[in-house]
Amino acid sequence: MTKTLPQILQAGVQRALTELYGVDGSSEEITLQTTRREFAGEYTVVTFPLTRLARKKPDEIAEDLGQYLKANLAEVADFNVIKGFLNLVISDAYWSDFLLTAAIQEDYGQSPARDETVVVEFSSPNTNKPLHLGHVRNILLGWSASQLLAKAGYNVKRVQIINDRGIAICKSMLAWQRYSDGATPESTGQKPDHFVGDYYVLFEQKFQEEYQQWQATEVAQQVLAQHAKAEQTPAEFFKGFSKKYFNDYSELGQAAKQMLLDWEAGETETVALWRKMNAWVYAGFEETYARLGVTFDKLYYESETYVLGKDMVELGLEKGAFLAREDGSIYADLTDAKLSEKTLMRADGTSIYITQDLGTARLRYDDFGAKRMIYVVADEQNHHFATLFELLKRLEEPYAAGLFHLSYGMVDLPTGRMKSREGTVVDADDLMNEVIHEATIASQERDATSELSTEEQKAIIRQIGMAALKFHIIKVGPQKRMTFDPKESVDMQGQTGPYVQNAYVRTRAVWRKAGELDLSAAADYRDLAPAERELINQLYAFPALVRDAAEALDPSVVAMYCYELAKSLHKFWHDHSILSAESPAAVAFRLQLCKAVGNTLSAGMNLLGIEVPERM
Repeated sequence: MTKTLPQILQAGVQRALTELYGVDGSSEEITLQTTRREFAGEYTVVTFPLTRLARKKPDEIAEDLGQYLKANLAEVADFNVIKGFLNLVISDAYWSDFLLTAAIQEDYGQSPARDETVVVEFSSPNTNKPLHLGHVRNILLGWSASQLLAKAGYNVKRVQIINDRGIAICKSMLAWQRYSDGATPESTGQKPDHFVGDYYVLFEQKFQEEYQQWQATEVAQQVLAQHAKAEQTPAEFFKGFSKKYFNDYSELGQAAKQMLLDWEAGETETVALWRKMNAWVYAGFEETYARLGVTFDKLYYESETYVLGKDMVELGLEKGAFLAREDGSIYADLTDAKLSEKTLMRADGTSIYITQDLGTARLRYDDFGAKRMIYVVADEQNHHFATLFELLKRLEEPYAAGLFHLSYGMVDLPTGRMKSREGTVVDADDLMNEVIHEATIASQERDATSELSTEEQKAIIRQIGMAALKFHIIKVGPQKRMTFDPKESVDMQGQTGPYVQNAYVRTRAVWRKAGELDLSAAADYRDLAPAERELINQLYAFPALVRDAAEALDPSVVAMYCYELAKSLHKFWHDHSILSAESPAAVAFRLQLCKAVGNTLSAGMNLLGIEVPERM
């Protein structure tokens, strides 16, 4: 395996310590970091930790090491010392050879295959509504994380669990049954998941109407008198009483709960309606996923997995990992892990949500043999996953040590939080339509693709719009809560997807203009300009950056890398000639440099699920 430049430099410093001072320096004592931009050089040796070994001042050690490395390592062309920091200038020959042999390769940055499977769960929507902005962030994070892991050599399996049962689904079903007059997505011309989602919103509207009318009844006034606190107004009391009203008083609530009981009992008409409406939603989901460029290796359905996990709970009880209460319910005491007690099975023998998660984890291990599983779920579920992982650890599941919750901050709108029941969400499809519309306007202003066919222009505009959307979301670190401003997301300047795409387009344009040229002279180009060195240095960092981002499961690192690389390319493009450079060697080398930068930008954006067009 070829040594990396940091490994070469570190080994050189170790040899220097032995030959200059007669001491052995361990790798832990040699600190190597990238050189700050205001100083000449690419790598910096921090000499302060070496004073104990060399028994000299930091500046003296830095001068000694610099002289030794310059004389003994072909990779080091020069050095400078700044207050005990040794800045190493890497030779033009090294950067040139690296570009023409490694960075130019189509698969540059791809790590060798590992014999390890990783399951990544993301999206996991409910079938009572279409995918919305919150899902978009989840999907983009999940897809990018899986792409990063694959680039790092892992065998990745992308899965989702579709939440296709429960009271929320029954609300949509009941509203359609009562108020649709037999309407269908086909008869209304609506996208099918939007059609179903409208009935979920309609149920809430009808429920609120019923609730308002009930509040004026004698029964409601009796409830108010019995249960309201002295300082509460009637409006404040009834606002907090709606859940109790739904469960105990509401006719709509009783009907929805009865529908859920009928579904669980397998009642024929209820199951048929459930299948029909879910089929509508699945068709809508698939259309949205296709627009987002997302696929899955396997789908799991809650209707099929909600009974799983009971055997695992019984096993835990037998092993003493779980405990039984007097009423027959089963629980785990997790207080020693700084978690609370967790009920795992009710007294009547029915399971709860976390019981299903236990069974689903085991099922995925059986399906894929994966000892590493990543759950992409918003940070509202942090406690749930901490509990789940602790339970699996106590069950001594073989994959328990490889579980990870990729927790991310929620997405707000400038007007506040989104609420599906009230219809105040930004649907994923509407969002995509909006950014593509903005990209259309921007394209018309530039008129840069007028020679292409209408279909080709539409394809490019779609790519630009989707890049604006995806990059705007992915560039924010996962743990940060974000406010999504649709207008800001489609800005075509600055830290945006289209800005990076434009850099790639420039690399392709210069190659088209160059035509068929003999590029062999590139090997003779050895006197690099600072901008060329900077670009190649950035290219050199790509493989390690991808591996680090994969381990951290943070695609925002790649997004910002692509932006910085694009910015350097734009500056190089502005300051230096390519096809009219001073010599055939310079022309050939700069064409190869453009190709390598283009390949890396394309690879980096692909890790984010973003396409790069040939023209824009």
